[in-house]
Amino acid sequence: MSAAATEWFSTWFDSPYYHRLYQHRDYAEAQQFLGRLLAHLHPKPGARLLDLACGKGRHSRYLSEQGYDVTGVDLSAQSIAYARQFAHGHLRFYEHDMRDELPYDSFDLVLNLFTSFGYFAEEAENVVALRHAADALRPGGKLVIDFLNTDLAIRQLVAHETQQVDGVTFELHRHLQNDFIVKDIRFEDEQGRPQHFEERVRALTLERFEEYFHLAGLRLAETLGDYQLRPFDLATSPRMLFVLKK
Repeated sequence: MSAAATEWFSTWFDSPYYHRLYQHRDYAEAQQFLGRLLAHLHPKPGARLLDLACGKGRHSRYLSEQGYDVTGVDLSAQSIAYARQFAHGHLRFYEHDMRDELPYDSFDLVLNLFTSFGYFAEEAENVVALRHAADALRPGGKLVIDFLNTDLAIRQLVAHETQQVDGVTFELHRHLQNDFIVKDIRFEDEQGRPQHFEERVRALTLERFEEYFHLAGLRLAETLGDYQLRPFDLATSPRMLFVLKK
């Protein structure tokens, strides 16, 4: 969609400083979560999986290594260009905006993980994205949405922090603005030029998600609360992990 050219994620996700800031994410922990999730959902060997908003494809590669046929899609052209070096017969990558219809085969399992949702300025676009994800499912297929528990996140919001990463000082400011959790990111690049980016994630509640699911024709089968797959508790769970069916 042409609107993406002016949206925050279209520039920030393609910046080398985005990958620098987040290079210390715990991918081992993420893979342990993926292993638990696969054991919990038990897709059949060779099942077709879609990694929706796959970034550079690290988790798509892990899923493929577990014996599944995996398609990874992401809005970031640079991330997809990087991921394609790992493509093979059962692992492929495409540049794709989740607000557009998926022109690929249907899937047994669609995964949207690690808060890769709720970025759009127009709320209706969230429902459009969910409808397209639902349309990509085979009969009996499942969609998993992994989102932060906004109730807890807002209560624990850290207003300001400084991070030093590979010689770059990132100043991070967080606040609520017009239904979004906003992270303001400022730093000087390697040439000493000031840089400014932001991340904006809509502060979606459980009730709002349930409205979205109804509008998208999805049935909520289960809500989990963390990467250990414990039951969701509004007061204490760090995540909202939705398991959905058509």
